[in-house]
Amino acid sequence: MSTPLVSDNVDALIDMALAEDFGPADVTSTYFVPAELTARAILTPRKKGVLSGVEVAAKVFKKVDPSLKVEVYLHDGESVAPGAVVMLIEGSARSILGAERTALNFIQRLSGVATLTKEYVKAVAHTSTRILDTRKTTPGYRLLEKAAVAHGGGTNHRLGLYDRAMVKDNHLMTDGNTEHLQNCINKLRADMPKVEIQLEADTLEQVEAFLKLEGVDHILLDNMSPETLKKAVEMRGSRPTPLLEASGGVNLDTVAAIAESGVDFVSVGYVTHSAPSLDLGLDFSVE
Repeated sequence: MSTPLVSDNVDALIDMALAEDFGPADVTSTYFVPAELTARAILTPRKKGVLSGVEVAAKVFKKVDPSLKVEVYLHDGESVAPGAVVMLIEGSARSILGAERTALNFIQRLSGVATLTKEYVKAVAHTSTRILDTRKTTPGYRLLEKAAVAHGGGTNHRLGLYDRAMVKDNHLMTDGNTEHLQNCINKLRADMPKVEIQLEADTLEQVEAFLKLEGVDHILLDNMSPETLKKAVEMRGSRPTPLLEASGGVNLDTVAAIAESGVDFVSVGYVTHSAPSLDLGLDFSVE
């Protein structure tokens, strides 16, 4: 499964990663691996997980050496277990060894994000709540990490500062009254009608005030208990908007109770900023 989130910046990231790894030359392979030696390598997981970054890893091998034969058997979004064959690489042993760590860095990191996301998705599967990512991503890796969240069954939040207005308390330092807010919302709606608008609420009093505004697509319910979240859901009633997103204090122990409050989304920064890498490796055989 490919994703439209992965764009041209992938090539730039691969080039940068290979440049910092190779430097002037791979001295180990140059001096210890015969130039004519060919090898066969199988990319396989050491633990259960969800794949992401398979296409990126395949690109790494082809970037290092276009003559390498790369066959992909399992794709992004697929669940895997130890012993599965994700990818087969055949050709120059030097080339495969040179590409190995960069390819693994990408696929291990991204599969870790997908795997952790899947755990959160499973934890709320008995509700209608969806798991969201955040902008707490590795610089330069945002599109890849958000694609990994999607591969794990999560939903992508805004990509950046440009595709959704999220008005937090820091944005309201100068003037947080609702009349001012409504004027700002109206102006943004007139200038950029396709941009969604989200307001952050720390209290139920703010929720009540924001529900009276026009043009609000989402309300972020920040650091509220499940009981308070449920009250916010009740305050919205049967109206379809604004959608309600819970944030803060979210982990695998708390996410189910948060989702059971009836919120539409739970945003989890942990799935991108702290996901452990999924252990995958290359098993070599010399031809």
